[in-house]
Amino acid sequence: MKDSISGFMTASPVTIGCRASLTAARERMNQHGVRHLPVMHGGDLVGVLSQRDIQLLESLPSVDPAEALVEEAMSLDVLVVDPDTALSAVAPLMAKRKCGSAVVVRDGEVLGIFTTIDALHAIEVLLREKGVRKAVRRVPSSRARSISGS
Repeated sequence: MKDSISGFMTASPVTIGCRASLTAARERMNQHGVRHLPVMHGGDLVGVLSQRDIQLLESLPSVDPAEALVEEAMSLDVLVVDPDTALSAVAPLMAKRKCGSAVVVRDGEVLGIFTTIDALHAIEVLLREKGVRKAVRRVPSSRARSISGS
């Protein structure tokens, strides 16, 4: 399927175990340049951990990131989609649920992850394929400063 999520997802995503520490999760994210990790337990997808989840738990004064576990911070409500699901079906689900990623699974195997960054790349590709010309114009830097209030 041409516009299926499998054409836009990040294949073979970096994962983490639910019993890993938040420190280990942050290190894994930094090492691989990702902001979402599917969380696994015994070969099964049990959640997803985002950079924001880690930041939230780390902001609590009583939490030691070296001691806190991924399972304490992860989201259990994972948006799971089949690799053949159309991009046009996944994007509105992500927006409605306000989630930053969808985990792509077939027959219990995590094949990929589709994030908001992947969605932006998909928009770029699809617009280019449709021949849409650049609609963004450069704002003069003096005007940009006045708009931002600087």
